[in-house]
Amino acid sequence: MAKRRGKSISFDAMVKFFMQHYDIPTKKDLEKLTAKMDRLEKLIKSAGTSGRRSRVFGGRAAGRETAPSKSGATAHDRVLEVIKRFKQGAGFIEIQTATGFDEKKIRNIIFRLNKIGKIRRKSRGLYIAK
Repeated sequence: MAKRRGKSISFDAMVKFFMQHYDIPTKKDLEKLTAKMDRLEKLIKSAGTSGRRSRVFGGRAAGRETAPSKSGATAHDRVLEVIKRFKQGAGFIEIQTATGFDEKKIRNIIFRLNKIGKIRRKSRGLYIAK
C-alpha cells in the first residue's frame, strides 16, 4: 500500500507562520511605525518652538536641574567651581545646596571629575580641586 502524501505547505505560508510566531515585523508594520514617528517628530518640533521645555522626571521639572548658570557654564563647571571655593574640601551637601542638582547627577559629575583628574577625594564625601 502506497503512502498518501498530504497537502504540501507553501513557502510563503511557512515564512508567514515564522514571522507571526517570532514577532518579526513586516514591511507594512515598519511603514506604520515610521509614519507614527514622523508625526511625533513634527509634534515635538512644533511644541519645541513655543519656548521652554516642560519635561517632568520624578515629579520635578527638569528645567531646574539643567538650567545653565548666569555665566553659561556646564554642570561640570558649576560643580568644579563650588569645590574650588572650599580650600579644606567641599562636602556633598555643600555641593548640592550650591548647585541645586539632585543627588544622582552630583554623584555622576563627581565620579567623572575624579576620573579625569580635576578633583580628588580627600575622604569619604569630601572633595578637593587639584
